[in-house]
Amino acid sequence: MPLAKLAKVKYVNTHEAKTQLSKLIAAARAGEEIVICQAGKPVARLTAFEPARKIPRLGTFEGLVELRPSWDSEETDSEIQALMLGEDSEDR
Repeated sequence: MPLAKLAKVKYVNTHEAKTQLSKLIAAARAGEEIVICQAGKPVARLTAFEPARKIPRLGTFEGLVELRPSWDSEETDSEIQALMLGEDSEDR
């Protein structure tokens, strides 16, 4: 664990965690990591909640993307192939 991250870690026992929960939550929301210990051994970690990223649904861009008639021409195919193979346009 990087030292910069260790500096933001606070260790508390379960009794302190129960009595100071609101303050510990505020510290976690501010970016601090709280490790809760029982008998001196870490058993839980309290950190700020990060919501899961939304996965775009299929069809999200329907009607927003326009494919022109030349989108699948041989010239376009050769350009894509050159890009994939790392060739310059002058090499073709």
